[in-house]
Amino acid sequence: MSKNRRTGPAVVILAAGQGKRMKSDLPKVVFDLAGWPLIRHVIEAVKPLKAARTIAVTGHGRKLVEKAIEGAGVKGAGVETVLQREQKGTGHAVKCAEKALKGFDGDVMVLLGDVPLMRPALLRSLLTAHRRRKAAATILTTLLHDPTGYGRILRDEKGEVRAIREEKDASPAERSVREINSGIMVFRSDLLWPALRRLRADNAQGEYYLTDVPGFLIERGEKVLGLEAPDPDDVSGINCLADLADLAWVARQRILEEHMERGVRVVDPSSVYVDRGVKIGAGTTIFPFTVITGDVVIGKGCEVGPFSHLRTGTRLKDGAQVGNFVETKKSVVGKGTKAKHLTYLGDAVIGEKTNIGCGTITANYDGVNKHRTTIGDRVHVGSGTVFVAPVTVGDDSTTGAGAIVPSGRDVPKGETVVGVPARILPSKKPGRKKR
Repeated sequence: MSKNRRTGPAVVILAAGQGKRMKSDLPKVVFDLAGWPLIRHVIEAVKPLKAARTIAVTGHGRKLVEKAIEGAGVKGAGVETVLQREQKGTGHAVKCAEKALKGFDGDVMVLLGDVPLMRPALLRSLLTAHRRRKAAATILTTLLHDPTGYGRILRDEKGEVRAIREEKDASPAERSVREINSGIMVFRSDLLWPALRRLRADNAQGEYYLTDVPGFLIERGEKVLGLEAPDPDDVSGINCLADLADLAWVARQRILEEHMERGVRVVDPSSVYVDRGVKIGAGTTIFPFTVITGDVVIGKGCEVGPFSHLRTGTRLKDGAQVGNFVETKKSVVGKGTKAKHLTYLGDAVIGEKTNIGCGTITANYDGVNKHRTTIGDRVHVGSGTVFVAPVTVGDDSTTGAGAIVPSGRDVPKGETVVGVPARILPSKKPGRKKR
């Protein structure tokens, strides 16, 4: 066995198809699920395998797919791309990666860019079983109550895999089989490439099926395994928008379960939406009807919701609280600071132990550019205050209810401003001059 086979496999991700049933010009693998494009979920699942090479086969909407790959990390997490100019089936797609993998003699794992919920542990199990049994190919399968639309796994009386039959080519008896091919497979590369060259498009689809390769290997006496995935969601693909919605639900529940295992209280998981990649500290409570999307970091002991929307770039420091109908975007909310009602905080940096009154708005957009509002520590912001950015509010200051603080009219430390436009309230302390 080669050194490559003992270490990381080469991974080929099939991401060339249009996905016509999505009823969109967008390539299917760039559709969003829980904050990431579908293909990024696949790339993240691959990372723990420490693959020797990872190659995505692109086609329809190639530039959009490459952009989605780049979003998966530094330089696309090391993912290379090759182009399938004509979509001639899964076998042809894998063959497009042959030239890029010239000289690699290890195992080749084939994944699908529209199967987003596969777990790294399942992929490791697949690879381990393949190597332990010294198989030529290993197919990840699962059992479905309704296998309609999927290729069926055909086994002999000993339970050994004999073939994969695509539904359109299957007999009525074969269509009754509930074990299906997930499309995820591992091959010995020295056997894969010659078998791909044998493929013919003499089938109902007129395509080159990757699923014919195991049959070729069986014909020459090679061992082909079928490893069953216990959870069908792990290997479920997305064919239409209804599938996308179904798997998004599963993804959200998994995400919330992971947070709860780390000490985050989610009061009603059925009404909370949290994107993958959001970080939440232990002891934080997420109340119902809360949406947390994008690059968000929440500290320990915070309270979020109900009816809050935290958007990308939000940072809540330990003990911060945001409540009913509060929206944040690219904002830092300091330690122990509260914004409990009807507030928009966009492009804002807020210090510690500040209270943001009901109806406060940081007006960050002037029609062309976004600007920052900076609010210090221990500030009391009166209800209905509007900060027209850019503006700075000093520590220990106060704004009166309904104050409009114009751009450039900073609030000095310790002062109180009121009115429209906001002006400094004269001090009543003896011996102090009015301003």
